[in-house]
Amino acid sequence: MTHRPFFPLPSGLTIGEIATLTGAVPRNAASLDRVITGIASLERARPSDIVFIDNAKYLEQLAGSRAGACLISEKFEQYAAATMPTLRTPKPYHDFVMVARKLFPESLCPVSQFDGEAIGAGAIVHPSAEIEDGVTVDPGAVIGPHASIGSGTVIGVNAMIGPGVQIGRDSSVGSGSSITHALIGDNVIIHPGCRIGQDGFRYHAGAQGHVKVPQVGRVIIQDRVEIGAGTAIDRGGMGDTLIGEGTKIDNLVQIGHNCMIGRHCIIVSQCGLSGSVTLGDYVVLGGQVGVADHITIGEGAMVAAKSGVIGNIPAGEKWLGYPAMPGRSYLRAFASSRTRPK
Repeated sequence: MTHRPFFPLPSGLTIGEIATLTGAVPRNAASLDRVITGIASLERARPSDIVFIDNAKYLEQLAGSRAGACLISEKFEQYAAATMPTLRTPKPYHDFVMVARKLFPESLCPVSQFDGEAIGAGAIVHPSAEIEDGVTVDPGAVIGPHASIGSGTVIGVNAMIGPGVQIGRDSSVGSGSSITHALIGDNVIIHPGCRIGQDGFRYHAGAQGHVKVPQVGRVIIQDRVEIGAGTAIDRGGMGDTLIGEGTKIDNLVQIGHNCMIGRHCIIVSQCGLSGSVTLGDYVVLGGQVGVADHITIGEGAMVAAKSGVIGNIPAGEKWLGYPAMPGRSYLRAFASSRTRPK
C-alpha cells in the first residue's frame, strides 16, 4: 500500500538545531547540517528519521539501525555505529518527545478537518454567540445562544456547543462532540465524540418506580486539560463537576456528577468514577479502575488497573486489587493464598 502521510510533512530540523533545542551533545560535528524530517523506531528508521534508545534490550536494533540521528545516553553511545550521528543526553526519550512535538505540532490536538478558517459553510452560529477573531468552526458545527469561544480555538465537524457555554483560547473540540452547561479554560483539548455537561445518573426510588433527580450544576474544566475520545463528564447536581488544571483523561472514561478532580491527574481508559468522587492533585488511575461514590483518593495516590475502590485512599499510597487495598497488603494476601494447603 502506498504510504500516505496524514500529517503535513515537516520542513525538518538540522541535527545542530536539535542539539540546541534539547541541549544534547552531538558526537560528530560534521553531521550538524543533516536534516531530520521524521521520527521512527530503531528498526524502521530511515536516514531522514531520528530515534532514541534508553534501554539495553534494544542494543541489537541500534547496531542495525539506518536512522539519521539517535538521542542516546552516555552508557549506550559506544554501541552505536561510528557512521550514525548521535546526540548524547541523560534523558533520551524526553528529548525525543521534544523533537517530535517540534516536527509534528498538528498531531497534538484535533485540527480543522475541512482545512478551513473562520466559520465554515454549513456551520450554524447563533447571532448572540460571541466568537473572537481567529476561531475556526468546521462545517456542520452548531454554536448555541450566548456561547463564547476564544481566539485560536477550533470547533470540529458536527460538534455542538450549547447555550451559554464558554470555551477559552487556543482550545480544540473534536468532531462530533457535544458540550453543554460547561465553562472551559484555555489550551484545553477535547477529542472527538466526547459528551460533556449532560445530566448525571441519579434517581430516587419510590413505590411508583425511579424518579429522576434534577441536575442543575455545571462542568468546569480548567486550563491545559486533555480529554480523550468518547469520554463522558456529567454536570453537577446542585454544585459543579470540576476537572483541575493539567489533568489528562484517556478515551472512554466516565466521570459522574459532582466529581472533583485535582490538578495534573492521569485517568486511563475505561475508568468509571461514580458521583461525588474526589481526587487530589497528581492522582493516577490505571485502566478500568472503578471508584464508588463519595470516595476520596488523596494527593499523589496511585491505583492499579482493574482495581475496585470502595474506601478512601490516603495520599501517596499505592493500592490495587478488587476490592482495592494497600499494595503490600494485597501482595501478602496473594502470597498467603498461593502457599495455603489445599
